[in-house]
Amino acid sequence: MIHKDKTEWRTVTLIAACYLLWLTLVVGLSHISLIATALLVIPVITLHSSLQHECLHRHPFRFSQLNDAIVLAPIGLFIPYLRFKAVHLEHHLNARICDPYDDPESWYVAQEFWARLPRWLKLVFEANNTLLGRLLLGPSIALVRLVISDVQAKAGGDRSILRAWVLHLFVLVPVLTVVIAWSAIPLPIYLLCSYAGLSLLMVRTYLEHQAEESLRGRSVIIEDRGPFSLLFLNNNLHAVHHAYPAVAWHQLPSLYQRNRQRFLDMNKGYFFKNYAEIFRRFAFHRKEPVVHPFTRGNRW
Repeated sequence: MIHKDKTEWRTVTLIAACYLLWLTLVVGLSHISLIATALLVIPVITLHSSLQHECLHRHPFRFSQLNDAIVLAPIGLFIPYLRFKAVHLEHHLNARICDPYDDPESWYVAQEFWARLPRWLKLVFEANNTLLGRLLLGPSIALVRLVISDVQAKAGGDRSILRAWVLHLFVLVPVLTVVIAWSAIPLPIYLLCSYAGLSLLMVRTYLEHQAEESLRGRSVIIEDRGPFSLLFLNNNLHAVHHAYPAVAWHQLPSLYQRNRQRFLDMNKGYFFKNYAEIFRRFAFHRKEPVVHPFTRGNRW
């Protein structure tokens, strides 16, 4: 049985440390070394994204509004937190995982949609299915897709989307004020750092899911316990997270170890030992075709 940590001090402490480290780098170190600041602020932005993921799953507090508030500041600039929250919770409807229409986080496309794409765009999607391509192209593709889908949904009358973007622009102001007025980082450099922070996050999302007829076989287990595991808050144990989405990040490793064989059997052996293996195998090679193997149609 999983017992919820009533205080969840680990998550609260990590959120506070993330913001403090960001301020130290941007306001302090940037006046000493621009290169060191840029290199260090990238993983901090990635960690903040991982903490946003933790908070949207109702950690560390009982009240969702409080969880949302403490990670709302968009130090990564590009993605509105409330849109990320809505899209990700929709993704957690397990029957939809990987579906190019119903899963908003799917990287697959349907066969008919693929057939209509121009050659240059097919090459972009194919490059995006290598790990190096995902790092370079993935954030741009994800952001463009989000904007297109949000514009379409807003045209259909969904007012919550406009509210999320307006709030994002509102809370973006103090973040940009700190960067522009108090730091020595030129804004174009910080924009590149923010993009790189999303790219680093793509290391985690690259292999999270696969097209598999069995629902249980769609989420990966990566047994890495190194820096990536901390940066991604143990979400490399992704099948465990999808089976128990309410479990806090610091409980996932022990839950997995106690039930390791059950999880490996459950997810049909979709397993990697560490991220070094993933880089070695997929840096320049596609992990799989872009087209979803089971879904047809042209709704994407």
